[in-house]
Amino acid sequence: MSLSAKRVAVIGGGPAGLMAAERLSEAGAQVDVFDAMPSVGRKFLMAGRGGLNLTHSEPAEPFLARFGDGAPFVQPWLQTMDGAGLRDWAHALGIQTFVGSSGRVFPQEMKAAPLLRAWLARLRGQGVRFHMRHRWLGWRGDNPGVDLLRFATPDGEARHAADAVVLALGGGSWAKLGSDGAWVPDLQAHGVLVAPLRPANCGFDVDWSDHFRSRFAGQPVKSVAMSCGGPGRQGEFVVSETGIEGSLVYALSATLRDRIEADGSAVAMLDLAPDWPHAKVMAAVTHPRGARSMSSHLQSRLGLTGVKAGLLRECASAEDFKDPERLGQRIKALPLTLRRPRPIDEAISTAGGVAFQGLTAGLMLKAVPGVFCVGEMLDWEAPTGGYLLTACMASGACGAAGVIDFLKGQA
Repeated sequence: MSLSAKRVAVIGGGPAGLMAAERLSEAGAQVDVFDAMPSVGRKFLMAGRGGLNLTHSEPAEPFLARFGDGAPFVQPWLQTMDGAGLRDWAHALGIQTFVGSSGRVFPQEMKAAPLLRAWLARLRGQGVRFHMRHRWLGWRGDNPGVDLLRFATPDGEARHAADAVVLALGGGSWAKLGSDGAWVPDLQAHGVLVAPLRPANCGFDVDWSDHFRSRFAGQPVKSVAMSCGGPGRQGEFVVSETGIEGSLVYALSATLRDRIEADGSAVAMLDLAPDWPHAKVMAAVTHPRGARSMSSHLQSRLGLTGVKAGLLRECASAEDFKDPERLGQRIKALPLTLRRPRPIDEAISTAGGVAFQGLTAGLMLKAVPGVFCVGEMLDWEAPTGGYLLTACMASGACGAAGVIDFLKGQA
């Protein structure tokens, strides 16, 4: 069956929506992409400012494990497009990639803009039409569906007919770039189960002393390990005015957030000397220091200076500093109490969203046949490191396959 007479509306011009548009236009459908912003891919471009991390090169099993409880749902997406497939896709656009020392995959030029330009050129060449400054008005009537879509535009309300709809509306973070979660009430009002949106890959508030904040806010803490009731991860983070943020924090943010929700706070254990065995640290700290201060002693024996020394002074007790053995224990396991995650609009991404039990295997809403959901608006989360972007794009490919089956009468 030819899809040339079928019209599909993709609402949301982020990576998931654009990938759905690509696969659908390749299959012959007439595809229209609608986005509330003046241009597509704004969050994608923002994420690539410091170097676009496309995906990760690690093997399939550990890659999938990064998605935690969402792994069973993400696995079919990755069978449609995994990290290697994403690299091949980028190469076909003329964007060469390389694997960094951390295993992360980047475009050769490191920037998102050249990839997005090449992608949009391909989509337009395939006949995809783009409608900017079109904010979807949701389903206000009693009969939601795909027959007539309503959009607010600078010229008033616009209407559009479609045979199928792909919603790629994002989560609730970075509202100024289009992901504001405004779609949640409309879907809930029509029987779609939506888990509350929560911050993911976010920073956390700490009750710093004024002295510590004034001296160390904005400084990176490098070569440390962090844990919260499980295996630790090594990396770095940044001390902020309100608490902590950065890659190491984001890697543990789901665990930390869930602990705060359960207990009211979370304790992150810091290892300030992760490359030093415990016994070596203890030997260094308990070595006779003579007339030197403890700060000078720690600097001389362990190289513990600057923000690391400040953290130790901030989080260890006066009693700890009086007892070298206790202080050595604190250097390897320093408790840092986190009070709350930063607001959702500051988060890199969000958890929560459309529940998988309300979707078919092809990502169609059971409550609204012909409407599909992809990307970050679904109830899953992933750490930074290329995992989030890979799965978003893979979900777009999977959702497009579901649309094609639906239009062929096979869903």
